[in-house]
Amino acid sequence: MLVVKTYLGLSQIHGIGLFAGEDIQENTIIWKFVKGFDLVMTREEKQRLPKATQLWFNNYAYYNTPEGGYVLCADDGRFMNHAKDNKISDRVTYTIANRLIKKGEEMTCNYFEFDEEAMEKLKQH
Repeated sequence: MLVVKTYLGLSQIHGIGLFAGEDIQENTIIWKFVKGFDLVMTREEKQRLPKATQLWFNNYAYYNTPEGGYVLCADDGRFMNHAKDNKISDRVTYTIANRLIKKGEEMTCNYFEFDEEAMEKLKQH
């Protein structure tokens, strides 16, 4: 779940992006995994979904073994786009700001830090 003020907007990176709704100081926790709020699904559970739903799910969920499988953020955290010069770093169950993120700046993360299927997703875009 996101724990800072954010909003959605048009991204110069890809489609819709997540933007800071306030200045966020370096080392501030941005997002944390909260079981019961964020959805976790195994590979087997995902395979039982209709094909169209699986394709949607692939766009918004990420696969992370320590968190128990596919994680789907229940909030707008799922709109955070990938960038190698990311502003946020993953710490398995939470993410933090790498530096000051100014209000209005797009918030990005490096998918390769937490999503075991990141390469497959980036090939699709």
